[in-house]
Amino acid sequence: MRKMADVAASNEEAVEAWNGVLFDRFVKFRHIVTTGLGSHGDVALRVHPPLPGERVLDIGCGFGDTSQQIAAMVGPEGSVLGFDVAERFIEQAREEAEAAGVENLRFMVGDLQVTEFEESFDCAFSRMGTMFFANPVPAMRNVREALAPGGRLCMVVWRRKVENEWMSRAEQVVEQFVEEEEDSEEPTCGPGPFSMGNADVTSGILLSAGFEEVSLRRCDIEITIGADLEEAVEFAMALGPAGEVLRLAGEEAKRLAPEIAAALREALAEFEGPNGVSAPASTWIVSARAPD
Repeated sequence: MRKMADVAASNEEAVEAWNGVLFDRFVKFRHIVTTGLGSHGDVALRVHPPLPGERVLDIGCGFGDTSQQIAAMVGPEGSVLGFDVAERFIEQAREEAEAAGVENLRFMVGDLQVTEFEESFDCAFSRMGTMFFANPVPAMRNVREALAPGGRLCMVVWRRKVENEWMSRAEQVVEQFVEEEEDSEEPTCGPGPFSMGNADVTSGILLSAGFEEVSLRRCDIEITIGADLEEAVEFAMALGPAGEVLRLAGEEAKRLAPEIAAALREALAEFEGPNGVSAPASTWIVSARAPD
């Protein structure tokens, strides 16, 4: 196991997953994940753009593609701190930023739930990086305390699973064949990607963390989940709720993989078109402000 930064005990299992098997799978399907999620992040950055000269915290920055994008927006007088709990993502992000010659960008490994920043930011951004804390209120409180008075928060989170049919349908198919093993030794990814899908829950988290002017804007953009049906099935079996069920089901899932793949092909076939497999994806663009 890789050495981890200071991590809350409640998040240790999730960090193990993100530093291990999930990192490997995100690398494999990066072309799908960053392009699809990137389109939702692009809308958020257009609606709530960081300004030239601002200091920005990029939460759950992953490969750092959003961090580089924001660094270009704030310009040489501004700065960006890309922050993620998974050391392997940060290592990759650093290498790519250095290779690109981005000079106003730094990276830091840490668990937001227990990290108190020694610097101040004008705004904080996150593309799918805030849904996996065991205790989100203290994590978001640390964000609010790191913001300058009146500082802004913008984050993109998945709406409910049922409102992202390609993921909910894939999970339902998988659950017809296997169940998660209660004694599985595989680490889980935490509360999961839909923990902020309910607007009232997410608003409550931010208000409890001390934010003001909380608002949620629905964003619906079709994303590509595979160049063809085979890749879409492979993607569904590796990541997302269906992939998590399969991973935690262990050997039984491996044994039934051919039948599961066949059922998923049938379930996802309607999303196939001449340019690959594309499905509607629904997120919230959440904004809030720290008190003046």
